[in-house]
Amino acid sequence: MSGTRNRKAASSARGGSGMERGAAAALGCALRSPSPSPSPAPQWRPLLRCPRRDPPVPPRPLLPPARLFRHLDMKKGQSRNSLKTFSSSGHSGVRQNYDNLVNDKLLIDCGEDQDCVLGGIVALGKFDALHIGHRELAMHASKAGTPFLLSFVGMAEVLGWTYRPPIVAQCDRKRVLSSWAPYCRNVVPLEYQVEFSKVRSLSPRQFVERLSKDLRIKGVVAGENYRFGYKASGDAAELVKLCEEFGLSAFIVRSVMDTAKRSHNGVAATINSSDKGQVSSSRVRHALAIGDMEYVSELLGRKHRLVLMVNQQCLHERKRIVLPNSCMLNMPPAEGLYENCDLVNGGYIGPCRVIINSDTIIIEIKDENSLSPNPIEEVRQLGIEFG
Repeated sequence: MSGTRNRKAASSARGGSGMERGAAAALGCALRSPSPSPSPAPQWRPLLRCPRRDPPVPPRPLLPPARLFRHLDMKKGQSRNSLKTFSSSGHSGVRQNYDNLVNDKLLIDCGEDQDCVLGGIVALGKFDALHIGHRELAMHASKAGTPFLLSFVGMAEVLGWTYRPPIVAQCDRKRVLSSWAPYCRNVVPLEYQVEFSKVRSLSPRQFVERLSKDLRIKGVVAGENYRFGYKASGDAAELVKLCEEFGLSAFIVRSVMDTAKRSHNGVAATINSSDKGQVSSSRVRHALAIGDMEYVSELLGRKHRLVLMVNQQCLHERKRIVLPNSCMLNMPPAEGLYENCDLVNGGYIGPCRVIINSDTIIIEIKDENSLSPNPIEEVRQLGIEFG
């Protein structure tokens, strides 16, 4: 089997194959109870982050959740940074200065006018793994309009969760989303991020109001288990109700189920207490942790790519490239030997085998002619795709 590890112990038993697509979007579907926080993950050392773009020009103020009005009787010499807010019920609020309004921006990677998703359909979620369930949400969004992903970041830091490396390297997400275009009417879904700390205290109503009034979207798509609002108090049914109130379309999509029914050593894995057999980021992490790369590929709908940041500690020895584990930008498979891998650096380099241990990653190139004399000096990143 392609991409499995050679271990001293007997190989883990596997059962079933294939994936079942989720049903079509439907309103008012059966809903489940709130999903608890994921079970504690193993301790990880923080990994290097991908290079970031230059910071954007500081934005101008935008409308806060409540409607914003400027005094018409502003006297000469009065500060233009002094603004008065009114709640949606019309009651006067406290004055806010310019800096507070700038910090109130909902999308952290959009321009000053916050018009990146204007008139579009946004899929709501965490989108850690960008697995086939997430792809299903983007597909339904594309049927209703221009598809966008609205990802919530910084949840682990705010909620005190143990650090876990991302499943998809931040610098690799655009490539993955580009591969979704055939499923999304040949449109590449764009992704924008919301800092979780800026929305965690919003009630479900306030959250939908901000989507409607600040971002001026046309509608939303969410999974049937989606929770939102302060302490996850809102569910999919309330999302539909609030969207109708604010004039937005709402599409609730059934979960894509994992029908492979994998077992290891004869025992089916329990991912977490909320696991009902649906495709999830937790399920992908579990498959990576046991090194079942065929299973990972089924859940992701593609090969898993491990991105490595090339630095001075990388060694090139003829057909071998040796890198320290600190070069990893996303979650690797379990320690072991992986055959039938591919080495890429923006383009295809060639087939390889990979050995992952506690300190290093060893890449053995099968075709020495596929390597240039100084491959490490020519690139900043390498990618390993596991078959």
